[in-house]
Parts: sequence; C-alpha cells; structure tokens
Amino acid sequence: MKSARQAKILEIIEENEIETQEELAQKLKDDGFNVTQATISRDIREMKLTKISTDSGRQKYSVINGSDAELSERLTRVFRDAVVKLDYAQNIIVIKTLNGMGMAVAVAVDNMQSNDILGSIAGDDTVFCVVRTHTQAVDFIQKLSRIIGGQQ
Repeated sequence: MKSARQAKILEIIEENEIETQEELAQKLKDDGFNVTQATISRDIREMKLTKISTDSGRQKYSVINGSDAELSERLTRVFRDAVVKLDYAQNIIVIKTLNGMGMAVAVAVDNMQSNDILGSIAGDDTVFCVVRTHTQAVDFIQKLSRIIGGQQ
C-alpha cells in the first residue's frame, strides 16, 4: 500500500501544482487513498520531495532530481514493486506493470532523465518508451533489469 501511495504521489505532483500537504491529501483521497496529514508528511520526507517556485509565483512539490547514477530509492521501489515484464522491439521498449501502475512507472522513467529516452506514454498496465536505436533499447532494458534486481 505504501509503495502504491507513494507512486500515486509522484503521479499527482507531476500532473498538478500541489502547494500544501492538505491539497496532496485531498487528491490522494479522491483517488481512493485514506491518508492522514502525518502520513503525507512522512511520505514527503521519505521521498525527499521539495517545494519549488512556479512561474505563477506559487510553490509546488517536486521530486529532487539526481543524476542517472543516483536513481533514488523511491523510484527503485516503484520499479521493483510494479514492473512485471520488460521487452523491446527495435527501438521501442515495452514495460508491463501491475494493473494501475503504468503511470507511476512512466513517471519513474521520466524522472530518471535518461538521454536515451525520446518519449514515453503510459496506459493502465503498460508503458511504451521510444529510443533512437536498437542498441539503446537493449542497453536501457539491461539498466532497468539491474534496477529491478537491486544492482543499479
């Protein structure tokens, strides 16, 4: 449950300008997660979320982005808990996930900030990522496999 909730938090802050813990709690409740302010506070701390300024002068929660080599534990946990199968065809990578986890895995892929990925699109249980070459697809699949296997 914690992993699914934290994956949903990543999805929510990626798609919305969430300024307060109360706003985040309400969005989670709207999506079926019964949470308290203390739970939200703990998740924010564990996930190392930070507030950044927006163009409108407001603040919003955001993921602290590390380098490719420093894939954070929360994203690793999303991959380990949600990814069912990895495959590719030429330059298209297909990531099969548990039902309802496609968007969370896509957010995790996007937050990896890999220069290999040209773009990704997510459904309920599938993520498609496009790279330029077959070799990049093979390399990225191997990287994701190492992450899932705990070897980063």
